[in-house]
Amino acid sequence: MTSASRPPKVVAITIVSGRHDHLANHLDGVAAAAVRPTEHIIVAMNDPAVHDIAAPYPSTRVVDVESVGAHLPLAQARNLGARTAIDAGADLLAFLDVDCVPGPQLFRYYAAAAERRGGEQLLFCGPVTYLSPHADLGDLAALTDPHRARPNPDAGVIVLDTEMTLFWSLSFALTVANWQMLGGFSTAYEGYGAEDTDFAMSAAAHDFRIAWVGGAHAYHQYHPVSDPPVEHLDDILRNARIFHSRWGWWPMQGWLDAFRDRGLIAFDARTDSWVTLPA
Repeated sequence: MTSASRPPKVVAITIVSGRHDHLANHLDGVAAAAVRPTEHIIVAMNDPAVHDIAAPYPSTRVVDVESVGAHLPLAQARNLGARTAIDAGADLLAFLDVDCVPGPQLFRYYAAAAERRGGEQLLFCGPVTYLSPHADLGDLAALTDPHRARPNPDAGVIVLDTEMTLFWSLSFALTVANWQMLGGFSTAYEGYGAEDTDFAMSAAAHDFRIAWVGGAHAYHQYHPVSDPPVEHLDDILRNARIFHSRWGWWPMQGWLDAFRDRGLIAFDARTDSWVTLPA
């Protein structure tokens, strides 16, 4: 994917709104990596305070995106991060969720995977460990216990997978050429839910596969969650309808079923759609 004389230029991309403590830990993790990205692009969504938090970290640049209305522009922010990284000369785009602290070898293994298989249509994904509330981030290796619903190859091993619904946007990388082939994330989605699954389905339509990259560990910091995420009901329902119109099936089925079981929504067979119920 690059000339034989140099490794790929890796640029990390993180989008954020709030989560300032998690962002600081995230930035510490990037700074402590055995192989650091050439540059780290932070996309702040309606959050000017991010500039001050990121200021002490070298090779980190903050760009801003403002949303219109209450919905966070997640897809727009990722696309802006990618454009900024490409303008900076990136060969490999490494997207990392703000809640995730990269393991010391994450960027090294993503770069090595791209050197070996960057000419193929692949989304590189690393294992993610979910941390407990009081986890000691000073000893990440001792905390390693990746989510069991996804592959966890040995370090340096790449496992190819055609089950594209396993893709997640917590930690992934792809070459600039492959990003440009896919055209980025669809900005039809606003707020919470489905835009990453849509990206995976677009990749599947282009005959991409997931490449699970052993050793590219990330560690997801704890934060309280609601299950199902009732506070995001409107976003989830709107985005699910958009996804269904594009791909012909319903994403986030577990959440939709849970909302139905709580009497919040119902499936209307006449219109082949989920609808909200009056309170």
